[in-house]
Amino acid sequence: MRDQQRPRAQLPVAVRIGVLGGRPSRQGPAALRLQPTPARRVRRSGDRHRRRLARPGQHHRIWQQLRCAAHRRRCHEHPEQAPAPDGVRDEDGSRRAGRQPDPTRRGRLALARGDAGYRAVLRIRDYRLLLSGLAISKTGSWAYSVGLAVFVFDSTRSPFWVAVASLARFVVALLASPYGGVVAERFERVRLMAGLDAFAALLMVGLTVVAAVDGPVGLAIVLAALTNAAASVYTPAVKAITPAVVGTEHLAAANSLEGSVDYLAVVAGPGIGAGLLLLGSPALAFGINAASFAYSAVIVSRLRVRSQPTDVTEAGTAGLMRQMAVGFVAIGQSATVRLLVGFSVLASFVYGTDTVLFVVVSERQLGTGADGYGYLLAGFGIGGVVAALLVNRLAGATRLGSIIAAGMGVYCLPTALLAVVHSPVLAFLLQLIRGGGTLIVDVLAITAMQRLMPADLVARVFGAFFALVLAATALGAIITPALLSALGLTTVLLIMGLAIPLAVAVAYPRVRAVDTAALAKLASLTPRVALLERLDVFAGASRPVLERLAAACVEASAAAGTMIIHEGDTADDFFVLASGRVEVSASGEAATERALGTIGAPAYFGEIGLLEHIARTATVTATQPSTVYRIAGDIFLDALTVTPLTPAALGLAQVRLARTHPSRLMTFEQSRDGAGASRPGTR
Repeated sequence: MRDQQRPRAQLPVAVRIGVLGGRPSRQGPAALRLQPTPARRVRRSGDRHRRRLARPGQHHRIWQQLRCAAHRRRCHEHPEQAPAPDGVRDEDGSRRAGRQPDPTRRGRLALARGDAGYRAVLRIRDYRLLLSGLAISKTGSWAYSVGLAVFVFDSTRSPFWVAVASLARFVVALLASPYGGVVAERFERVRLMAGLDAFAALLMVGLTVVAAVDGPVGLAIVLAALTNAAASVYTPAVKAITPAVVGTEHLAAANSLEGSVDYLAVVAGPGIGAGLLLLGSPALAFGINAASFAYSAVIVSRLRVRSQPTDVTEAGTAGLMRQMAVGFVAIGQSATVRLLVGFSVLASFVYGTDTVLFVVVSERQLGTGADGYGYLLAGFGIGGVVAALLVNRLAGATRLGSIIAAGMGVYCLPTALLAVVHSPVLAFLLQLIRGGGTLIVDVLAITAMQRLMPADLVARVFGAFFALVLAATALGAIITPALLSALGLTTVLLIMGLAIPLAVAVAYPRVRAVDTAALAKLASLTPRVALLERLDVFAGASRPVLERLAAACVEASAAAGTMIIHEGDTADDFFVLASGRVEVSASGEAATERALGTIGAPAYFGEIGLLEHIARTATVTATQPSTVYRIAGDIFLDALTVTPLTPAALGLAQVRLARTHPSRLMTFEQSRDGAGASRPGTR
C-alpha cells in the first residue's frame, strides 16, 4: 500500500515499464518488475530473460543501474535526504556522519597490492592477452634475427652484408621511432597494434618466400627493415595503452613483466632460432616468426579496452616535424622526466658498448671464445628476470631518482671488476647483477613517465624516448672499437665501470633536488587528494590516480549567486565542491524550471554530461561563497579508464539524470575485467 501512495512521476521510465533488449513493455515476459520488499529483491519473469540478465554485458549493467536507482527512490522521495547506515556516503558524494574510515587501511592495502602485484596484474584479462602476444612475437623476432644473419651470409659469403642487414634494420628503427609515437597517438591503439602485427606477418611471409627460393638478399633486407619500422610504431603504442589496461597502480608490475619477457626473449630467442636452423633452412625460422606475428594480431584484437585518438595535426596546423617534436619538447619541459630519460639513455649507451666489449672479453679475458658472449648475454637476461621480483616494490618509493641512480651503479660497477676476473662463472654472476641493475633503471623510468605524462602525449613521448635510446645504443657500439684500439681492454672496462657511476655521483645533488621538488609537490597536493578520497566517484582510485587528478585541479571561488554550470551548455569540465553550498535547478524534459535541491561540500557535480557525452542537464548556482576545483573533462575521463566507477557513483548519476530526464537511461559502459571503464562509443 505504501508503494501505491508514492508518486511515480519522477521514476525513470525504464523502472516503471522495464527495458530489456531495447524494447519497452508494460506486460509480458520482457517486463522487469522491481519489488520494494524488505529484502530488496529483483524478480524477473521468463527463463530467457533471467539468463540474459545473469551474464555480464549491457543488460546486466542496466539491471544494476536500475536497482540502484529504484532502491534510492524507495528509501525516500528525495535521495539526498534518505537515511543511511554508518559509514556510507551521501548523494553529493561525501561521507555521512558515522563510523569513520580507518586512515591506515589505504596504506595496508597498498602494501598488499605491492606483495601481490604480479598476481593482481595477471588477473586482468586484457593484460594477459597483451603480454602473451608480446612474449610470442618478441621470441619469434629474436629467433628470426639469427635466421636472417645466416641467410644473408650463406647467400653472399660476406660479413659485410651481414653488417649491412643489421645496420639497415637499426637505422630504420631509429629514424621511424619519433614518428612512430605520432602514429600511435593518431589512431586507436588496439586496432593499430593488431594491424601492425598482421602487416609484420605478411612481411615475414614474403621473407619466407624469398629465403625458400634463394631470392635477392637486398629484398630480404628491405622486408626485415620494414618489419622494424612497424615495431617502431608498435612499441610506443604498447607503452601508451598499458596504463589503460592495468591501471596506474599496476604499472610497475606490468612493466616488470614486460621487461622479463624482453630478457627471456633475448635468452631463448637465439637458441630457438639456432634450433630451427638445425631442423631446416632459414625459411623455417621466418615462417615461425610470421606465425608468431599472426598469433599476436589475433590476441591483441581481442582486447576490450580502447584508446581515444588524438588530433596530432592540431586541426591541420602542425606539420610532420612539429608533430614529431612534441614528444621531445614534452621531455624537455619536465625536470623529472628529463632526469628519467637521461638515466635510461645513459644505460642504453652502456649497453651499446656491451655489445662490442663483451665479445672481446669472452675471447681475451675469459678464454671462452666469441661464443662465450652468448653465456654472458644469458646471465644478463636471467638477472633481469630475477630483479623483476623486486622492482614492483621499489616503484612506490618517494625518492625515485635516488633509486634509479643506485641502479646505474649496480649496472656499471661490475664491469670494472671484469678487468681482473678470468673465471667464466664469476663473469656470469657479475652479469646477473648487471641485468638486475639495468631492469631497475628502465622499468622505474618507464613507469614514472607513464604516470607523469598526459594521456594524449604518452605515445609521442615514448616515440621520442625510444629514438634517444636507440641513438645512445648505436653511439656506444660505434665508439667502443676505437676506444679498444686506443686504450686497450682493461682501461675501457675500468672507464665503463667507474666513469659512469662517478658521473652519476657528481650529478647526485641534481638528482636529490629533483626528488625534493617532487616530494614538495606531492605534499602540496595532499589536501586535495584527501578531498578527492572522500568522494564516491573516486572511491576505487589508486593514490597515483588521485595525485594526478589533484594536480589537474584548477581552484576557483564563486560568490553567492554565481552560476557555475548552465543547463544546455557543452560539458567540458568536472567540478569538485571544496567548500560552500550550491543549488541545483533544471527545466529538463518538463521544460519548466524547478529547483532540485542543494548540495553542500564536499561534493561533486558535472559528471553526467561527461559520462554520456551530452549537454549539461542542470544549472548549478552557488548559494553562499564557495570554492570549487575544476578538472578538465578529458583528464576526468582518462582517470576512469583505469579506475572503475563504484555502483554507488553509477547509481547516483542515474538518479540525478532521472530527475531531469526520466526517459533517458545511463549508457556509460563499465569495464568487465576490473581494469577500469571505457568511454561511450569506444568499444
